[in-house]
Amino acid sequence: MEQKLLDTLKKYWHYDSFRPMQSEAIESVLSGRDTLVLMPTGGGKSIIYQLPTLVNDGICIVVTPLIALMKDQVDRLRRMGIPAVAVHSGLSSRQIDIALDNCVYGDVKFLYVAPERLSSEMFRLRVDRMNVSLLAVDEAHCISQWGYDFRPAYLRIKELRRILPDTPVLALTASATPQVAKDIMQQLEFAEPNILQSSFLRPNLSYSVRLTDDKEEQLMRIVNNVPGCGIVYVRMRETAERVANFLIEQGESASFYHGGLPNAERAIRQDEWVSGKTRIMVATNAFGMGIDKRDVRFVIHYTMSDSLESYYQEAGRAGRDGRRSYAVILMASDDNKRILNIFEKEFPDIPLIQSVYNDLCAYLGVAIGDGKEASFVFNIYDFCRHVKQPVVTVHNIIKLLQLNGYITLVEDCEHPARLMFMTTRDELYSIKMQSEKEEQILRTILRLYTGIFSEFRPIDEMEIAAHSRHSYEEVHDLLKRLWRANIIRYIPTNHDPLIFLDEERLPARDVYIAPETYSHRKELMLERFNHLLHYVNEETECRSRIIEQYFCDKISEPCGICDNCLAKKRKNRTQSATFEEQICTLLQAEPMTIKELVAKIVGNEQLIIEATRSLIDKGVILTEGIKLKLVQK
Repeated sequence: MEQKLLDTLKKYWHYDSFRPMQSEAIESVLSGRDTLVLMPTGGGKSIIYQLPTLVNDGICIVVTPLIALMKDQVDRLRRMGIPAVAVHSGLSSRQIDIALDNCVYGDVKFLYVAPERLSSEMFRLRVDRMNVSLLAVDEAHCISQWGYDFRPAYLRIKELRRILPDTPVLALTASATPQVAKDIMQQLEFAEPNILQSSFLRPNLSYSVRLTDDKEEQLMRIVNNVPGCGIVYVRMRETAERVANFLIEQGESASFYHGGLPNAERAIRQDEWVSGKTRIMVATNAFGMGIDKRDVRFVIHYTMSDSLESYYQEAGRAGRDGRRSYAVILMASDDNKRILNIFEKEFPDIPLIQSVYNDLCAYLGVAIGDGKEASFVFNIYDFCRHVKQPVVTVHNIIKLLQLNGYITLVEDCEHPARLMFMTTRDELYSIKMQSEKEEQILRTILRLYTGIFSEFRPIDEMEIAAHSRHSYEEVHDLLKRLWRANIIRYIPTNHDPLIFLDEERLPARDVYIAPETYSHRKELMLERFNHLLHYVNEETECRSRIIEQYFCDKISEPCGICDNCLAKKRKNRTQSATFEEQICTLLQAEPMTIKELVAKIVGNEQLIIEATRSLIDKGVILTEGIKLKLVQK
């Protein structure tokens, strides 16, 4: 088996050997054990589930939160000649149907799926008929509400495990504290604890913090002195645009990236940066995950992250090729206060949460007791103007409502058209259509899609046009007419965020926000931020050691290349030079032993001994028995 694994590694990835811990993790997977792998960004996590799947019979289901990451992985596997598909909300019902059929009856080896899809009946019925050899959970920290990026949809993975009781699970993450790692295994119902953890040290990555109230000047100093491409992380979309424009004014090739840009525009900007056409990307944390660009030479945090976990992930996008790279935080004197104010906005008062929930349902036109499982195109900016609330406050209230099971906001995808009839089937047949064309299109819809009288169903306007032998425009116009006539509810294909109501609308006073999603998470968030503040404000401890101790509770050797280690080296060199001068002055008067020198010089004993040895190596002093003597010139 070992030779087979190496041959497969060579065939598809052109590597002759495994990276640290890959072989051990693959062996654990092949033995059928549930396995949690903690491995830094760029450590080669995908091979750990891809290689065992290729040497075994059956398919691997990969749960991952980002559609862009799914598409990237599927495209890469297909280029290697490995059949793979992805299922997400950007596909029509027909496209999902075909993809799942190929997983049941075809030769597909990898099925990538968003966690939100796991609860659909269509998906669960097909999974039951698949030969699933492995369930891989990427970004596994998202399943833990004690983690920094908890996503409720990940909790649905438990249901998948119950459909596949004999299938081992492989959980993968780049950042998890011991508490989060334990929770991941509990949530995924591991048969027994099994953690494989590589070192969090990045020997080629130089961490540093620069305290400055002139961030633009420090930014240009780094950009001018470090060759190669980089990322500048900010918290706000407006800051991303402002800093990118500043860099362009300074003659740099720069662009900005954030969640407010259209999907196509984001894809173009990302491709231009990956290909090297753009040198610097100024971005919010929406950028970087899943991008395999190995030659990033610097990652600058123009604004601090809110935890060591998120900082480590973002900084870790530098230097994945093993060459010296730099991770720098620019810290202003008022940054602490500003971020604490942001935390307060992330946890608004309960009455405000209830009020915004009430306003949201009214804005969507949903009556009390109605709306369960309905979906709506949602423009958060328009809603905020309507209710006169800041966007950041509303966004965080929506997140808390989502964590408590009231709504689901889906942002990062292309949404297929959705349709539901507002009449019964009998009532529909009694409605007189204006033309034969309209009747043909309606008959086609009824033939292609089931359940369309009881719930919103994704539809494909192009598919309807092809089957009814009419143009896309004709289908689109008819659906709009039926919508205006209150015969259907119709949401055209769009790239806008969608809100799904998971429960019927409640009176505002009945909206309950659980302590574990509010006060407990607030306490944990502040605790994580305090760990980051310790990292930022520490002036002597090796920064790599701080990170390693936070994640692994281990004390490692100093890295030697962070700003604190380099400052210590400079200080030691200065002290050594001073000690050398004092030693020469003392020996000029009379020969002495090392013990006598140490007794007469105030300072670190080890550094005094090292300075003495340096003078001996340079030929400045020599030994006569146990005494040292200055060489006379």
